[in-house]
Amino acid sequence: MTQPTEPRTNPGGSAVRSRTPLATVLAANAISISGNSLTLIGVPWFALETTGSPGKAGLVAFFAAVPVVVSAIVGGPVIDRIGRRRISVASDLVCALALASIPLLNQAGVLRFWMLCALMAVTGLFHAPGETARHVLIPDLAERADTPLTRAASLYDAVSRGARMTGAAVAGILVAFIGADTVLYVDAVTFGVSALLVLAGLRGVPSAEPLRGAPPLSLAAYRADLREGYSFMLRSRLLLGVNLMVMITNGLGQSWNSVLLPVHAREDLGGSAALGLLVAVFGGCALAGALLYGAFGHRFPRRPVFAVGFLLVGTPPYLVAAFTDTTMPLLVVMALGGLGAGVLNPILATVFYEIVPDELRTRVGGASTASVLLTTPLGGLAAGYLVERAGLTTTLVICATIFFLATLAPLVFPSWKGLDAPARAVGDGDGSVSSSEPSTPAPAPGPAGTTPRR
Repeated sequence: MTQPTEPRTNPGGSAVRSRTPLATVLAANAISISGNSLTLIGVPWFALETTGSPGKAGLVAFFAAVPVVVSAIVGGPVIDRIGRRRISVASDLVCALALASIPLLNQAGVLRFWMLCALMAVTGLFHAPGETARHVLIPDLAERADTPLTRAASLYDAVSRGARMTGAAVAGILVAFIGADTVLYVDAVTFGVSALLVLAGLRGVPSAEPLRGAPPLSLAAYRADLREGYSFMLRSRLLLGVNLMVMITNGLGQSWNSVLLPVHAREDLGGSAALGLLVAVFGGCALAGALLYGAFGHRFPRRPVFAVGFLLVGTPPYLVAAFTDTTMPLLVVMALGGLGAGVLNPILATVFYEIVPDELRTRVGGASTASVLLTTPLGGLAAGYLVERAGLTTTLVICATIFFLATLAPLVFPSWKGLDAPARAVGDGDGSVSSSEPSTPAPAPGPAGTTPRR
C-alpha cells in the first residue's frame, strides 16, 4: 500500500507553506485545458472538412476516447510509482507531438484517415494519466498553500472552465480564419507549455514524486493495487451511483461535443465561429457558476444544488438545437447550462476528497475515471451513425430524453443523500463510511475521475 505523504518541514520542524505548487498546477491545467478546447473544436472540424462525413467525425472521436478508458483502467498504480509530476510532463509532451503530427502529415499530402484515428488514439491514451496525476495532487497542494479544500477544488474547476471558455472562443476564430490544421499546431504548443510548468513548478514536492519505499511493480503487486482502487469504489454506494450517472451523461456529452453541435453549427448556425461562441459562452458561465459555488456553496445542501445543475446542463441544449436553427436561443440555454455545470465538479471533487484517503486517491481516481468514460467512445460513434441514418433532429431528441432520465438519479435514489453527509473513508454500502481506513480532512462540504465532461 502507498504511504501518506507528509508536508516538507523547515529546520524548526514546522510545515513549509507555499502557494507556488498549487498555482503551478492550476496554471498548467488551465493551459492544457485550453489545448483540449482547441482539440474539441479543431479536430471534429478538421474531420468534417477532410471527409465531409458526420459518421467519420464520430469514428475519430471513438478512436480518441477508447484509449482514455484503457489508460484510466490500468494507470493508477503506475502513476504512483513513476510519480505524478513525471506522468503529467510525459503526458503533455506526447499529446503535443501527436497533435502536431496531424497537420504536418496533412500538409505533406500523406495523411490518411486511419493515421488521423491513430494519432487521436495516442492523445487519448496519454491524456487521462496526466490529468489524473494533476488532479489528485490538489488536497496536498491546498494544505501546503493553507487553502480550504472546498476553495481549492472550486478554483481548480473554475480555472479549467475559464480555460475551456477562452480556448473555445480562440479555436472558433482560428478555425474560421486560418483553418483547422493550423489550430492543431497551437494546440500542440499549449501542451508543451503545460509540461514545462509542471516540470519546473512541482520540483521537490514530495506528493508529486515517485513513492518512497514502495515494493517493485510486479504483476502481483500491480493487480493488488488495481484491485484495491476498484474495491474501494464499489464499496461506496454514493461513489458508485455518481460514476454510473456520469458514465451515461459523459457518453451523451461526447455525442454533443464531437458530432451533434459541430454538425448543427455547420448546417444551421453559419459555421465554426458560432460553434466557438457557443462553447465559449458555456465555458464562461460555467466559470461563473464554479466561482459562485466556491464563494457561497457551503451555505446550501449539495444534493438539490447538484440535481438542479444537472437538469440545466443536460436536456435543454439538445431540445433547443433540435427545434431551432438560429444561434440566440441556443446561446441562452448554453449560458444557463454553463451556470448549472459550474457547480457540479466542485461538489463531486469535494465528495471524492472527503471519502477517499490520500494513499488510495490515485488508484480510486483512476478507477473512477475509467468507469465514467466507459461510454464516451460510443457517444460520438453512435451520434454519427444516428445522424446519418435518422437525421440530426431525431438524434438530438433521443439524446435529450436519455439525459433527462439519467439526471433524475440524485432525486430518486437514497444513496445520493450521502452528498449532504461528509464521508470519511471506506463506503459501507449506504453512502456512509466506516473508520477502518485513514481519512482525508474535510474542511467543509470531492473526483476528477468522476467529473462531468461537457
